Amino acid sequence: MSQSVPDSTDVFVIGGGPAGLAAAIAARERGLRVLVAEGAQPPIDKACGEGLLPDGRAALERLGIRVPLADAQPFRGIRFVGEGLSAEARFPRDGCGVAVRRTTLHRLMSERAAHLGAGLLWRTAVTGISSDQVFLRNQMGDHPVRARWIVGADGANSRVRRWAGLDRATRPHMRYAFRRHYRVTPWSDHMEVYWGERCQGYATAVSSEQVCVAVASHDSNLRLDEGLQALPRLSERLAGAEPVSTERGALTGNRKLRRVWRGKVALIGDASGTVDAITGEGLGLAFSQATVLARCLESGDLRGYQTEHRKLAWRPLCMARLMLTLDQRPWLQRRTLQVFQRRPEVFRRFLELHVGALPPLHAVKDGLTLGWGLLTV
Repeated sequence: MSQSVPDSTDVFVIGGGPAGLAAAIAARERGLRVLVAEGAQPPIDKACGEGLLPDGRAALERLGIRVPLADAQPFRGIRFVGEGLSAEARFPRDGCGVAVRRTTLHRLMSERAAHLGAGLLWRTAVTGISSDQVFLRNQMGDHPVRARWIVGADGANSRVRRWAGLDRATRPHMRYAFRRHYRVTPWSDHMEVYWGERCQGYATAVSSEQVCVAVASHDSNLRLDEGLQALPRLSERLAGAEPVSTERGALTGNRKLRRVWRGKVALIGDASGTVDAITGEGLGLAFSQATVLARCLESGDLRGYQTEHRKLAWRPLCMARLMLTLDQRPWLQRRTLQVFQRRPEVFRRFLELHVGALPPLHAVKDGLTLGWGLLTV
């Protein structure tokens, strides 16, 4: 650490990825002193689809960050693609999502946090916590910092979660995901999901000449190239395209914790539970959590954070479970796409539910409509 480390702070955030930076930004906007410790050197990359749906984009803008179009690519809806079938729907109210490289997003968020006065301690390891202290280690030695509040934003394998005794969770059903970028002219202004018997593929344009491609499956041995072979329509789109980034892998799945806070410690982002990448909601969920968490930190009471955290996660978790019913069921994939193709209003309302433009009770009616369509198609 080149900068001096204060002996105390109001909020100490452990983890300097998007979730941690969002927590720091939201807390600084409420006047709280904030330190962030991260072991890596920015900009930080991670395997992800790199698309923010309209609700996620709005949550980021509430943190004061608008992604410049020069650094991103808008997309207008979602397209499902199967063997010989496809269906698409546009976002409601002429909304759009935005796809942005993870490294670019991290830079923008780091700049926003620094501008607001958060202390950013890069290449700084956190070795432990107590009820009111965080213990740091760097090339200068060990350094304890007193903190009124400690926020764990250190990812799905969170050590903060373990230290705070918050590891109890529903048993997750994890999948293996791999991502790479290709230099190719985008062929669609939609985020695309390709359904196959062994895996799903995802394609999102991140610029006028690059497309982010990911593959997810339950097979730990199925890497991206083999996955593309199992998705011929996506593979055809990439014929002759030059890879411009290295393949990155990560686990993805639904993981719901019993609790996301204890004492003076709160969790955010993947440390507080995960939703499967198929929803595209992971980042947006973390940004919304940050706003709620900062409000609770300011009031001095974290009990409300538990309640609001559960409410925020309900819709993405439900949508993930719903979409994953199609996983490894080619017959159901085909019938669902037939319904969406013949009754586009069903897909449109499904997407409205997905981005929070319709209240949850509509899921019952639309679920019955989809079920009837599957029986009668």
